[in-house]
Amino acid sequence: MIDEDLRPRAVMTPAAVRNAVRTAVAIGCSVNTVRHLTVIAIESEVDIDVIAEFEAASDMPQVTRIRPNGPDRIEDFAAAGGVAGAMMRLRPRLDDTVLTVSGLTLGAALDARSEPDARVIRPLDDPFRREPGLQIIRGSLAPDGAVVKLSAVPADVRRFEGEAVVFEDEAAAVDVIGTGDIRAGQVVVLRMLGPKGGPGTVFAASFMAALVGAGFGDAVAVVTDGELSGLNSGITIGQVMPEAAEGGPLAAVETGDRIVIDLTAARIDLDLGADLLSRRLAAFDGPPETMEKGWLRQYRSLVQPLSWGAVLGERGRRGG
Repeated sequence: MIDEDLRPRAVMTPAAVRNAVRTAVAIGCSVNTVRHLTVIAIESEVDIDVIAEFEAASDMPQVTRIRPNGPDRIEDFAAAGGVAGAMMRLRPRLDDTVLTVSGLTLGAALDARSEPDARVIRPLDDPFRREPGLQIIRGSLAPDGAVVKLSAVPADVRRFEGEAVVFEDEAAAVDVIGTGDIRAGQVVVLRMLGPKGGPGTVFAASFMAALVGAGFGDAVAVVTDGELSGLNSGITIGQVMPEAAEGGPLAAVETGDRIVIDLTAARIDLDLGADLLSRRLAAFDGPPETMEKGWLRQYRSLVQPLSWGAVLGERGRRGG
Protein backbone atom coordinates (compact mmCIF):
# COMPACT_ATOMS: atom_id res chain seq x y z
CA MET A 1 0.00 0.00 0.00
CA ILE A 2 2.90 2.34 0.76
CA ASP A 3 4.56 1.61 -2.59
CA GLU A 4 1.26 2.13 -4.41
CA ASP A 5 0.37 5.24 -2.38
CA LEU A 6 -2.90 3.50 -1.51
CA ARG A 7 -4.28 5.60 1.35
CA PRO A 8 -6.84 4.42 3.93
CA ARG A 9 -9.41 6.98 2.75
CA ALA A 10 -9.26 5.50 -0.75
CA VAL A 11 -10.51 2.25 0.80
CA MET A 12 -12.75 3.66 3.55
CA THR A 13 -15.63 5.02 1.46
CA PRO A 14 -19.39 5.19 2.07
CA ALA A 15 -19.87 2.18 -0.21
CA ALA A 16 -17.27 0.16 1.70
CA VAL A 17 -18.92 0.94 5.04
CA ARG A 18 -22.32 0.06 3.57
CA ASN A 19 -20.90 -3.29 2.40
CA ALA A 20 -19.57 -3.93 5.91
CA VAL A 21 -22.96 -3.14 7.47
CA ARG A 22 -24.83 -5.47 5.14
CA THR A 23 -22.33 -8.27 5.66
CA ALA A 24 -22.50 -7.88 9.46
CA VAL A 25 -26.29 -8.03 9.37
CA ALA A 26 -26.37 -11.14 7.16
CA ILE A 27 -23.79 -12.96 9.28
CA GLY A 28 -25.42 -11.97 12.58
CA CYS A 29 -22.33 -10.35 14.10
CA SER A 30 -21.98 -8.99 17.62
CA VAL A 31 -24.11 -6.00 18.61
CA ASN A 32 -20.83 -4.16 19.15
CA THR A 33 -20.36 -4.09 15.38
CA VAL A 34 -22.78 -1.16 15.26
CA ARG A 35 -20.65 0.94 17.59
CA HIS A 36 -17.37 -0.07 15.97
CA LEU A 37 -18.48 0.73 12.42
CA THR A 38 -19.96 4.03 13.58
CA VAL A 39 -16.68 5.22 15.08
CA ILE A 40 -14.65 3.90 12.14
CA ALA A 41 -16.80 5.93 9.76
CA ILE A 42 -16.55 9.06 11.91
CA GLU A 43 -12.79 8.85 12.47
CA SER A 44 -12.30 8.17 8.75
CA GLU A 45 -14.52 11.19 7.96
CA VAL A 46 -16.79 9.03 5.81
CA ASP A 47 -20.04 10.84 5.05
CA ILE A 48 -22.47 8.12 6.05
CA ASP A 49 -25.01 7.58 8.84
CA VAL A 50 -24.16 4.08 10.04
CA ILE A 51 -27.24 3.71 12.25
CA ALA A 52 -29.46 4.54 9.27
CA GLU A 53 -27.54 2.04 7.15
CA PHE A 54 -28.23 -0.73 9.66
CA GLU A 55 -31.91 0.19 9.54
CA ALA A 56 -31.85 0.14 5.73
CA ALA A 57 -30.29 -3.34 5.84
CA SER A 58 -33.23 -4.79 7.77
CA ASP A 59 -34.28 -6.78 4.69
CA MET A 60 -30.99 -8.72 4.63
CA PRO A 61 -31.45 -12.44 5.40
CA GLN A 62 -29.14 -14.53 7.60
CA VAL A 63 -26.85 -16.70 5.46
CA THR A 64 -24.92 -18.19 8.39
CA ARG A 65 -25.74 -19.56 11.83
CA ILE A 66 -22.48 -19.41 13.69
CA ARG A 67 -22.51 -19.98 17.45
CA PRO A 68 -24.27 -18.69 19.47
CA ASN A 69 -26.70 -18.07 16.57
CA GLY A 70 -26.69 -21.75 15.62
CA PRO A 71 -24.72 -24.99 15.69
CA ASP A 72 -21.78 -24.11 13.42
CA ARG A 73 -18.42 -23.21 14.94
CA ILE A 74 -16.34 -20.23 13.86
CA GLU A 75 -13.81 -22.77 12.55
CA ASP A 76 -16.54 -24.23 10.33
CA PHE A 77 -17.29 -20.76 9.03
CA ALA A 78 -13.64 -20.12 8.21
CA ALA A 79 -13.30 -23.48 6.43
CA ALA A 80 -16.49 -22.82 4.45
CA GLY A 81 -15.16 -19.55 3.03
CA GLY A 82 -15.27 -17.12 5.93
CA VAL A 83 -16.24 -13.49 5.49
CA ALA A 84 -15.16 -13.52 1.85
CA GLY A 85 -17.40 -16.54 1.27
CA ALA A 86 -20.31 -14.73 2.89
CA MET A 87 -19.66 -11.67 0.71
CA MET A 88 -19.72 -13.93 -2.36
CA ARG A 89 -23.23 -15.00 -1.37
CA LEU A 90 -24.22 -11.40 -0.70
CA ARG A 91 -22.61 -10.00 -3.84
CA PRO A 92 -25.92 -8.97 -5.51
CA ARG A 93 -26.54 -6.71 -2.49
CA LEU A 94 -22.99 -5.31 -2.28
CA ASP A 95 -21.05 -2.72 -4.26
CA ASP A 96 -18.24 -4.84 -5.72
CA THR A 97 -16.55 -1.87 -7.41
CA VAL A 98 -15.06 -0.64 -4.13
CA LEU A 99 -11.30 -0.72 -3.75
CA THR A 100 -9.76 -3.12 -1.22
CA VAL A 101 -6.42 -3.00 0.58
CA SER A 102 -5.09 -5.52 -1.94
CA GLY A 103 -5.31 -2.87 -4.63
CA LEU A 104 -8.02 -4.93 -6.34
CA THR A 105 -11.70 -4.14 -6.41
CA LEU A 106 -13.93 -6.25 -4.20
CA GLY A 107 -15.31 -7.91 -7.32
CA ALA A 108 -11.86 -8.96 -8.53
CA ALA A 109 -10.94 -10.23 -5.08
CA LEU A 110 -14.13 -12.30 -4.87
CA ASP A 111 -13.62 -13.70 -8.38
CA ALA A 112 -10.41 -15.31 -7.14
CA ARG A 113 -12.17 -17.15 -4.31
CA SER A 114 -13.60 -20.67 -4.31
CA GLU A 115 -17.33 -21.26 -4.02
CA PRO A 116 -18.36 -21.26 -0.34
CA ASP A 117 -19.73 -24.38 1.34
CA ALA A 118 -23.53 -24.11 1.20
CA ARG A 119 -23.91 -26.21 4.33
CA VAL A 120 -22.48 -23.35 6.38
CA ILE A 121 -22.93 -20.27 4.16
CA ARG A 122 -26.26 -20.34 2.35
CA PRO A 123 -27.25 -18.51 -0.86
CA LEU A 124 -29.29 -15.31 -0.66
CA ASP A 125 -32.36 -17.03 -2.10
CA ASP A 126 -32.15 -19.91 0.38
CA PRO A 127 -31.00 -18.38 3.70
CA PHE A 128 -31.19 -19.91 7.15
CA ARG A 129 -33.55 -17.12 8.29
CA ARG A 130 -35.32 -14.47 6.25
CA GLU A 131 -34.68 -11.67 8.72
CA PRO A 132 -31.67 -9.57 9.72
CA GLY A 133 -29.14 -10.91 12.20
CA LEU A 134 -28.77 -7.44 13.74
CA GLN A 135 -31.60 -4.96 14.06
CA ILE A 136 -31.95 -1.34 15.13
CA ILE A 137 -35.10 -0.68 17.13
CA ARG A 138 -36.49 2.67 18.24
CA GLY A 139 -39.28 3.98 20.41
CA SER A 140 -39.98 6.17 23.42
CA LEU A 141 -37.23 4.38 25.38
CA ALA A 142 -34.62 4.63 22.60
CA PRO A 143 -35.43 7.57 20.31
CA ASP A 144 -31.93 7.45 18.76
CA GLY A 145 -32.02 3.68 18.45
CA ALA A 146 -30.91 0.54 20.26
CA VAL A 147 -29.42 -2.72 19.01
CA VAL A 148 -30.73 -6.27 19.25
CA LYS A 149 -29.00 -9.39 18.00
CA LEU A 150 -32.04 -10.89 16.32
CA SER A 151 -30.11 -13.98 15.28
CA ALA A 152 -29.81 -14.94 18.97
CA VAL A 153 -33.54 -14.58 19.67
CA PRO A 154 -35.75 -17.67 19.12
CA ALA A 155 -37.76 -17.25 15.92
CA ASP A 156 -41.06 -17.61 17.81
CA VAL A 157 -40.24 -14.83 20.29
CA ARG A 158 -40.94 -11.40 18.86
CA ARG A 159 -42.70 -9.57 21.69
CA PHE A 160 -41.93 -9.12 25.37
CA GLU A 161 -43.79 -6.96 27.85
CA GLY A 162 -43.02 -6.78 31.53
CA GLU A 163 -42.28 -4.72 34.61
CA ALA A 164 -38.92 -3.06 34.84
CA VAL A 165 -36.43 -3.76 37.60
CA VAL A 166 -33.73 -1.11 37.52
CA PHE A 167 -30.03 -1.31 38.40
CA GLU A 168 -27.27 1.24 38.00
CA ASP A 169 -24.46 -1.13 38.94
CA GLU A 170 -23.80 -4.47 37.25
CA ALA A 171 -22.36 -6.08 40.38
CA ALA A 172 -25.48 -5.17 42.35
CA ALA A 173 -27.64 -6.76 39.65
CA VAL A 174 -25.59 -9.97 39.78
CA ASP A 175 -25.92 -10.10 43.57
CA VAL A 176 -29.73 -10.11 43.52
CA ILE A 177 -30.22 -12.81 40.88
CA GLY A 178 -30.49 -15.46 43.58
CA THR A 179 -32.56 -13.40 46.04
CA GLY A 180 -35.89 -13.49 44.19
CA ASP A 181 -35.77 -9.80 43.31
CA ILE A 182 -35.43 -10.77 39.64
CA ARG A 183 -38.35 -12.86 38.40
CA ALA A 184 -39.48 -14.38 35.14
CA GLY A 185 -41.44 -11.91 33.00
CA GLN A 186 -39.49 -8.85 34.12
CA VAL A 187 -37.39 -6.47 32.04
CA VAL A 188 -34.02 -5.94 33.72
CA VAL A 189 -32.75 -2.41 33.09
CA LEU A 190 -29.00 -1.90 33.47
CA ARG A 191 -28.27 1.79 33.08
CA MET A 192 -25.50 4.33 33.67
CA LEU A 193 -23.25 1.85 31.86
CA GLY A 194 -22.66 3.88 28.69
CA PRO A 195 -19.54 5.87 27.74
CA LYS A 196 -20.45 8.82 29.94
CA GLY A 197 -22.14 6.83 32.69
CA GLY A 198 -19.34 4.26 33.18
CA PRO A 199 -17.32 6.31 32.52
CA GLY A 200 -16.22 4.15 29.63
CA THR A 201 -18.79 1.69 28.30
CA VAL A 202 -19.34 -1.10 30.84
CA PHE A 203 -19.27 -4.68 29.58
CA ALA A 204 -22.39 -6.35 31.02
CA ALA A 205 -21.31 -9.89 30.12
CA SER A 206 -20.91 -10.97 33.76
CA PHE A 207 -24.55 -10.22 34.49
CA MET A 208 -25.71 -11.97 31.32
CA ALA A 209 -23.66 -15.07 32.16
CA ALA A 210 -25.06 -15.13 35.71
CA LEU A 211 -28.59 -14.66 34.38
CA VAL A 212 -28.29 -17.57 31.97
CA GLY A 213 -26.64 -19.72 34.65
CA ALA A 214 -29.61 -19.08 36.93
CA GLY A 215 -32.03 -20.27 34.25
CA PHE A 216 -33.37 -16.84 33.29
CA GLY A 217 -31.89 -16.75 29.77
CA ASP A 218 -35.24 -16.61 27.93
CA ALA A 219 -37.46 -15.79 30.90
CA VAL A 220 -36.54 -12.12 31.23
CA ALA A 221 -35.56 -9.35 28.84
CA VAL A 222 -32.49 -7.16 29.38
CA VAL A 223 -32.23 -3.52 28.33
CA THR A 224 -29.00 -1.60 28.79
CA ASP A 225 -27.04 1.40 27.56
CA GLY A 226 -23.88 -0.63 28.18
CA GLU A 227 -21.92 -3.10 26.09
CA LEU A 228 -23.12 -6.65 25.50
CA SER A 229 -21.31 -9.81 24.53
CA GLY A 230 -21.78 -11.57 21.23
CA LEU A 231 -22.69 -14.61 23.35
CA ASN A 232 -26.05 -13.21 24.48
CA SER A 233 -29.26 -15.16 24.04
CA GLY A 234 -32.90 -14.19 24.33
CA ILE A 235 -34.30 -10.67 24.10
CA THR A 236 -31.34 -8.51 25.00
CA ILE A 237 -31.36 -4.86 23.93
CA GLY A 238 -28.05 -3.02 24.06
CA GLN A 239 -26.54 0.36 23.24
CA VAL A 240 -29.74 2.25 24.10
CA MET A 241 -29.36 5.77 22.70
CA PRO A 242 -29.23 8.32 24.21
CA GLU A 243 -27.66 6.68 27.24
CA ALA A 244 -29.11 7.35 30.67
CA ALA A 245 -26.18 9.54 31.73
CA GLU A 246 -26.96 11.84 28.79
CA GLY A 247 -30.49 12.30 30.13
CA GLY A 248 -32.01 9.79 27.72
CA PRO A 249 -35.41 8.24 28.51
CA LEU A 250 -33.68 5.25 30.13
CA ALA A 251 -32.83 7.60 33.03
CA ALA A 252 -36.56 8.06 33.73
CA VAL A 253 -37.42 4.38 34.14
CA GLU A 254 -38.46 3.31 37.63
CA THR A 255 -38.82 -0.20 38.99
CA GLY A 256 -42.40 -1.29 38.31
CA ASP A 257 -42.80 0.65 35.05
CA ARG A 258 -43.88 -1.44 32.07
CA ILE A 259 -41.62 -1.80 29.05
CA VAL A 260 -42.89 -3.14 25.73
CA ILE A 261 -40.47 -4.68 23.21
CA ASP A 262 -41.87 -5.50 19.76
CA LEU A 263 -39.19 -6.91 17.46
CA THR A 264 -41.59 -7.28 14.53
CA ALA A 265 -42.35 -3.55 14.66
CA ALA A 266 -38.72 -2.79 15.64
CA ARG A 267 -39.87 -0.83 18.69
CA ILE A 268 -39.03 -0.50 22.38
CA ASP A 269 -41.36 1.69 24.41
CA LEU A 270 -41.81 2.77 28.00
CA ASP A 271 -45.52 2.43 28.80
CA LEU A 272 -45.67 5.86 30.41
CA GLY A 273 -47.59 8.97 29.46
CA ALA A 274 -45.58 11.58 27.58
CA ASP A 275 -46.25 14.21 30.26
CA LEU A 276 -45.01 11.99 33.09
CA LEU A 277 -41.94 10.99 31.08
CA SER A 278 -41.16 14.65 30.42
CA ARG A 279 -41.53 15.53 34.12
CA ARG A 280 -39.23 12.71 35.18
CA LEU A 281 -36.59 13.70 32.64
CA ALA A 282 -36.86 17.35 33.67
CA ALA A 283 -36.11 16.28 37.25
CA PHE A 284 -33.03 14.28 36.19
CA ASP A 285 -29.98 16.11 37.56
CA GLY A 286 -27.30 14.14 35.76
CA PRO A 287 -25.38 10.94 36.45
CA PRO A 288 -23.84 10.20 39.84
CA GLU A 289 -20.49 11.87 40.39
CA THR A 290 -17.71 9.61 39.19
CA MET A 291 -15.07 8.49 41.65
CA GLU A 292 -12.61 8.11 38.80
CA LYS A 293 -9.71 10.50 38.55
CA GLY A 294 -7.38 11.54 35.76
CA TRP A 295 -8.00 10.18 32.27
CA LEU A 296 -11.44 8.61 32.88
CA ARG A 297 -12.76 11.81 34.46
CA GLN A 298 -11.56 13.75 31.43
CA TYR A 299 -13.08 11.11 29.17
CA ARG A 300 -16.51 11.57 30.77
CA SER A 301 -16.42 15.32 30.09
CA LEU A 302 -15.32 14.91 26.46
CA VAL A 303 -17.01 11.76 25.18
CA GLN A 304 -19.72 12.20 22.57
CA PRO A 305 -22.99 10.19 22.39
CA LEU A 306 -22.98 6.57 21.27
CA SER A 307 -24.90 7.52 18.14
CA TRP A 308 -21.85 9.65 17.23
CA GLY A 309 -19.46 6.78 17.87
CA ALA A 310 -18.49 7.80 21.44
CA VAL A 311 -15.55 9.70 19.96
CA LEU A 312 -13.79 12.43 21.94
CA GLY A 313 -14.24 16.11 21.26
CA GLU A 314 -16.82 18.09 19.31
CA ARG A 315 -17.85 15.97 16.35
CA GLY A 316 -21.01 15.53 14.35
CA ARG A 317 -22.76 12.28 13.54
CA ARG A 318 -20.85 11.88 10.29
CA GLY A 319 -17.48 13.19 11.44
CA GLY A 320 -15.51 16.10 10.07
